[in-house]
Amino acid sequence: MPEIISLEKIRKDYVLEKVVIPALKEISLTIHKNEYVALMGPSGSGKSTLMNIIGALDTPSSGKYLLNGNDVSVMTDNELAVIRNKEIGFVFQTFNLMPRMTALENVALPLIYAGKSKSYRDEKATEMLNAVSLSDRMDHKPNELSGGQKQRVAIARALVNNPSIILADEPTGNLDSKTSIEIMGIFDQIHREGNTVIIVTHEEDISLYAHRIVRLRDGLVYSDVVNDRRTVIA
Repeated sequence: MPEIISLEKIRKDYVLEKVVIPALKEISLTIHKNEYVALMGPSGSGKSTLMNIIGALDTPSSGKYLLNGNDVSVMTDNELAVIRNKEIGFVFQTFNLMPRMTALENVALPLIYAGKSKSYRDEKATEMLNAVSLSDRMDHKPNELSGGQKQRVAIARALVNNPSIILADEPTGNLDSKTSIEIMGIFDQIHREGNTVIIVTHEEDISLYAHRIVRLRDGLVYSDVVNDRRTVIA
């Protein structure tokens, strides 16, 4: 499989009261198309910083980041915004849904930024909500949905632009065990359909759904292994 993400000596420093704090220390990492990867590590390990750089939400202090062959590390803010909307579908622990919009409108939101017509947006958003078994909740607003349903809406929104990568940050962090299993089943299906899936988690049982587990500690990758104990949902 071709490389979809290539990180070469990525460093990220933060300056706090004239003190330089290294969050990432020259991380090199390659992820191939259609891989299913879990990024793990305790608080302060650098996994959230790494996720933000992979997701083009932040830029490295030094090093090179290639996404589908494009050098993200030298892009302008406008170019990064285009990359985020086109190449990456985000799923967050807190769902990040617009409270006054229906499920359908929330899912269609990235297509507005992509300049698609309303008829196309509605058709594509309906298709995505059907794919996550929410066809009966399209007109409901977030406060009328359960936590699991909100996350399904967030997943549908992440998929609506046909991104290269699904990037999920603690996607089951606010969900109960039964709902977490259901949501991870959806990620399994997304992966089987050809997407590259990257999940950031601190939960061992969630990491076991991935084919590969990359562990960070103190801003460095200290373990990168194939997961032989993978959890599979039929």
